[in-house]
Amino acid sequence: MTSVVDQLMQSPRARQYADEVQRRLRAEQDRRARFYDEMTESEKVEFINGEVVVQTPVRLDHARFSDNYFLVLDTYVTKNRLGLVGHEKLLVTLTRNDYEPDVVFWSTGKASTFEPGQMQFPAPDLVVEVLSKSTESVDRGVKFQDYADHGVTEYLLIDPTRQAVEQYVLQDGVYQLRLNATTGTLSSVALPGFDISVTAIFDDAQNIAALRTIPVQL
Repeated sequence: MTSVVDQLMQSPRARQYADEVQRRLRAEQDRRARFYDEMTESEKVEFINGEVVVQTPVRLDHARFSDNYFLVLDTYVTKNRLGLVGHEKLLVTLTRNDYEPDVVFWSTGKASTFEPGQMQFPAPDLVVEVLSKSTESVDRGVKFQDYADHGVTEYLLIDPTRQAVEQYVLQDGVYQLRLNATTGTLSSVALPGFDISVTAIFDDAQNIAALRTIPVQL
């Protein structure tokens, strides 16, 4: 970001550019306020770089794989009283954008401040997005950068086509790829002690087996 600002400062039009950016951001904030007023619980909608994005219904495999990961994570977190896991419809509000990730996790320190009627939430500790043709560029683009900039410790991308998981971990403010696999064990960094077989995300029988063996941490 600094390099972009430095380049603009070399232009004699720097002031005009700054004024135009401010004008556009004020207009964007007006659109964002309308977004909050008009969104409904029945829609999955996000506000990204000034635009309202309405998500289309997901494919069956997308829903199943998202559910499978959520079930194991939520059971582990609930059993061990480690925080809050959200699925699909919790709105994560960041500095400029609002997202409804497929799965999110907040540690107890953050989750303990939430109210029952709350509808907007801060950056989670863990975000999971299931890739699709319509969302992959956003999941790998603006969301990838935004989650890192807001300190989301761990970002998972589940690829239904390859039946693979990519695990990114925040290091010095930048996501580093830690795992890209179709087999093996996915060990969480945001939630130490939580391990799940990669195949348990994609195979229902393996998922049931994982649910039966979830440990209680003493």
